[in-house]
Amino acid sequence: MTATHVPVLAGELIAALELAPGATVVDATAGGGGHARLAAQRIGAAGTLIGIDRDPVAAERFASLAEEVDAGTRFIAASFVEGLRTLRDEGLEADAVYFDLGASSMQIDTRERGFSYSYDAPLDMRMDPRQSLDAREIVNEWDERRLAQIFRDYGEERYARRVAHAIALARAHAPIETTLQLVEIVSGAQPAPARFAAGHPAKRTFQAIRIAVNDELGQLDAALPLAWQLLAPGGRLAAISFHSLEDRRVKQFLAERASGCSCPPEFPVCVCGRQPEAELPRRRAIFASAGELATNPRAGSARLRSARKLELGQ
Repeated sequence: MTATHVPVLAGELIAALELAPGATVVDATAGGGGHARLAAQRIGAAGTLIGIDRDPVAAERFASLAEEVDAGTRFIAASFVEGLRTLRDEGLEADAVYFDLGASSMQIDTRERGFSYSYDAPLDMRMDPRQSLDAREIVNEWDERRLAQIFRDYGEERYARRVAHAIALARAHAPIETTLQLVEIVSGAQPAPARFAAGHPAKRTFQAIRIAVNDELGQLDAALPLAWQLLAPGGRLAAISFHSLEDRRVKQFLAERASGCSCPPEFPVCVCGRQPEAELPRRRAIFASAGELATNPRAGSARLRSARKLELGQ
């Protein structure tokens, strides 16, 4: 069963977008529809809400939402890169584009999809069940060196080599089929202090595999420029991320757009002519309030960043 979707940093996101009645809004990660519902309420009957998601369950959620809100709606069943590219090629100008990155609660809490280390399920972790690559293939077929690399790069796992080696030894006897099989192997590969430290010992490994299965970082790198191109002058881009790998990319992308002259400091005058494309309402990320954390612990790692697209010459 899928738990009720609780949108993270919902009020903060809607405030950052500064949505007005009649606005055109793109929800690049429609998911459970919690943020989309709030956006639709703000833009009203004259507004347009476009949802994008590669998960068929998100399409069903969005269809139900569309029947309940006054705003005009459209859903694109695709990855956010494909969806944003489609909208760009159509010449759409949006007043706001936003991302709620990572796996959604409806994916994590649907046990049979294999996203969680808390339930026993087949190794899967696909956001789009139609794609061929899944967690089982990565765990059982990628070589040990490659596994260690993704555990280190995508999971920031301190014991990446030990975990990869343990997986290679285990699968030599029989394929690793389920999430709890993998949890046992990962936990056993770590020293006792790591197993009993704060946080689940398999959390970083599961994160790394999920990111690799869904190419989450590659998708984000390609999607941010597309989202920026879609924005009309004065439009807002916002992203909620849940770990440093995502947040670092969002932060760097927005900082680059907000920077002006890139000439060396020793130049007496600017010769590059570069002007800022973005205005950052604040330099630091927004985190969940104590009140939200008390009711939704999953908000603990969430952070929100946003920017406004400047008019040329502004």
